[in-house]
Amino acid sequence: MDQGTLAGKTILVTGATSGIGRATALGLAGEGARLLLVGRTPERIEETRAEIRRATGRDDAELLRAELSTLRGVHALADAVKARTPRLDVLVNNAGVTLLSRQTTEDGLEATFATNHLAYYLLTGLLLPLLRASGRARIVSVASDAHRFGRLDLDDLQNERRYRAMRVYGQSKTANILWNLELARRLEGSGVTANCLHPGGIRSNLGRGNGRFFDALHSVIAKLFLKSPEEGARTSLYLAAAPEVEGISGRYFARCREHRPARHATDPEVARRLWEKSEELSGFRYS
Repeated sequence: MDQGTLAGKTILVTGATSGIGRATALGLAGEGARLLLVGRTPERIEETRAEIRRATGRDDAELLRAELSTLRGVHALADAVKARTPRLDVLVNNAGVTLLSRQTTEDGLEATFATNHLAYYLLTGLLLPLLRASGRARIVSVASDAHRFGRLDLDDLQNERRYRAMRVYGQSKTANILWNLELARRLEGSGVTANCLHPGGIRSNLGRGNGRFFDALHSVIAKLFLKSPEEGARTSLYLAAAPEVEGISGRYFARCREHRPARHATDPEVARRLWEKSEELSGFRYS
C-alpha cells in the first residue's frame, strides 16, 4: 500500500485495544484513514490512541466504548457511530473472545456465539446504511482456521448440550464464514463487498482471563509458536485497502491470499439457515 492511500476514508475497527485490532488500527492510521476505534475499557482505548500518536504523530482517532456481547451494547455502538459520521468506508469486525466455561449474556445467549458471531451480524446490519452511503465500502471480518474443528450445529447454537471451549470457538468462526458467504450474496450489486480472513495464530489477549494456569500456559505457547499482532494484521489491512481485492466479495483469505475453507463452512443452505437464526436471536432484519 502506498503512503496515504486511505486519506479521506472513515474506518471502524472493533476490538481495537489489543492484539490484531490495535495493530490493524496502527496500520490504517499510517495510511491516512479517519479511525473510529472500539473497545471495552476507556483506558485500553486511550493506550491505543497514544500508540497511534507515537507511531504516526496523529491524534485524531475517535474512541468508542462498547460491550459487544450484548444486543443493547451493539445497538448503542451503532447509534454512536451514526452520530459521528454519515458514511463508513470500511468496517473491520475484529472483536472476539474464547471462554473455557459456558457463560451467558444479559440476553440469555451463550457468550462466545453472541460476541464472535451475533455482534458481527447485528453491527454490520445496523451500519449498512452508512456503508452503502460511501458508494464502494468494504466489510472485513476476522474469522479463523479454528473453524476447521468447529462444525456448526444449528439445533444447538447456544451449546447447551455440551461445552468444549475450542470447539465452541471454532463453531463461532464457522458462523463468521457462513454469514460472510450469505452477506456477500445479499450485497451483490450494491457496491459493498464482504470478505473474511484467518489471521494466523497470534500473540494476543484472546483467551486470557480464564484463570492463572491457563494464562501462564497461554504466555508460554505465545512466545514459542505464535505470530506477532503486526503479522496477524496484514491480511486485515490487505482486505481493507488493497486495490487487488476491489469488487471481490464472499471470500476467505489467509496470508493475503484467497484460501478455501472447510467444506462445512461453504454450504449455502446452512449459511441461509444461520442467517435466519441470527435474525431470530438478534431481533433484527437487514433492510
